[in-house]
Amino acid sequence: MISATFLSCALALFSLTSCEARSVDQRSSSTFGSTCKAIAAAVSNSSQVFFPGSPQYASDNSHALNSSSAASACSVEPGSVKDVGAMLGILGSTRTPFAVKGGGHTYNPGFSSTKGIEIAMSRFNEISINVTAGTVDVGSGLLLDDVYSALNSTGFNVVGGRIPSVGFAGVLLGGGYSFLTNQYGLAIDNIEAFELVFPNGTTTSVTSENTDLWYGLRGGFNNFGIVTRFTLKLLPQGQIWTSIIIYAPDQLAAVNAALVKYQQHRDEDIKAAVAGTAAYSPEGASQSIVESIMILYYNGPSPPAGVFDEFLSIPATQSTTSTGSFLDFFNSLAVAVPPSTPRSVRSGLSSGIPFIQYSPAVLDAIANQTMVWGDKWRALDSTTTFTVAIEPFNSKIFSYGSDSAYPPDRSHALMPTSLSLGYTNTSLDDFMAKSLREFTDTVQAVAVADGQNVSNAAPYVNYALFDTPLETMYGAGLPRLHSIKKSVDPHNVMGLTGGWKF
Repeated sequence: MISATFLSCALALFSLTSCEARSVDQRSSSTFGSTCKAIAAAVSNSSQVFFPGSPQYASDNSHALNSSSAASACSVEPGSVKDVGAMLGILGSTRTPFAVKGGGHTYNPGFSSTKGIEIAMSRFNEISINVTAGTVDVGSGLLLDDVYSALNSTGFNVVGGRIPSVGFAGVLLGGGYSFLTNQYGLAIDNIEAFELVFPNGTTTSVTSENTDLWYGLRGGFNNFGIVTRFTLKLLPQGQIWTSIIIYAPDQLAAVNAALVKYQQHRDEDIKAAVAGTAAYSPEGASQSIVESIMILYYNGPSPPAGVFDEFLSIPATQSTTSTGSFLDFFNSLAVAVPPSTPRSVRSGLSSGIPFIQYSPAVLDAIANQTMVWGDKWRALDSTTTFTVAIEPFNSKIFSYGSDSAYPPDRSHALMPTSLSLGYTNTSLDDFMAKSLREFTDTVQAVAVADGQNVSNAAPYVNYALFDTPLETMYGAGLPRLHSIKKSVDPHNVMGLTGGWKF
């Protein structure tokens, strides 16, 4: 039987949002009370400061996992770009640590949480559609759900993320893989402009004419200031066909064989997309097993014959196939992540392994390592869940955009492949992180031995484990990113916040 926990973790994988990450400031939240008061005095009535004990403070500090949350001195909800600039000025002059939160879905501790000042962008909730220009303006505090809902009746869509309750900003600033990526590229390849508040408090619109910032913002997160609005390309959207299929553990070999065969013709129809998971599932089992779920997507009312035959021919435990709106499909994925999910009270880690393709050797290694480590993790913490996202995009997905911070090399596509580990016992944090690195290194070594040139391939920055070196993710582009950062933030104001720091 497929567990609710398995479904929850499996579908949540596709939305992870995350040198080195900035080290956590060790000062206590009580130290920063004067900064909270200074911000409250400086901002307009369109913004508001909240303190511990208020419901809004709790909401502003809430994240997908307890391990990626922190108790800030106060939270601030800015309501204008002018107020964002004023806040950055105060934070920089007082050297107060802060965090910027869009949706709060990152698994990495301290990336959008802090003991200092939590900036929640929820009041930047504008959605403005310009059909004539073929664009839509999206505020950086919006969730994917908000944007897809607003576009539902317009006949248009945008390239965003794949799972409900995820912030648009983290997806867009990190790269953004979508069910539409085979057809249109990454989310960053479909951005027309960023509204950016510089660390010195001034505001600008960054377009492709701003060569350096255009490069840095697409995959470079919050190193250059705070983005308050994105202008995105509108794309035509009609009815879509989808099938969500759950397979019993004894079908794993057949599912893997179907994945291998699907990749042989994955470039033939760019409207088709596949996303799958392999999950360790100890519930009710006398031994470790790996369960599978596949999401088949076609950007049209029905797929041509043969596109998904490999998967549809395998006996399924459960399947749901339908033709409908993109929004209906997107909302249906939320069923697997109910409000009562234990993710909100658990610890978790994410990592990513880039592949050129999912070969039989790689898929076998993923399954074997999942069972080996799953048993070890479960022996230490019976609540452990683990899921690997299998993402067989086509080979041309990086060809849709120009040079960007991520991916650092667009000469060939990489399959991003998310690993998501959940547990409850926080005393295991170090061991869990170490074991996830070993899992990653082992499987990547198999890929290299199998002929894939991925020993230095960049992991997807929204999946990467918190201590992944910047050189690994940004490659030869890192010196340029350092230079851009220094030019727009000479006093390192953005170094006071979390995330990947240039």
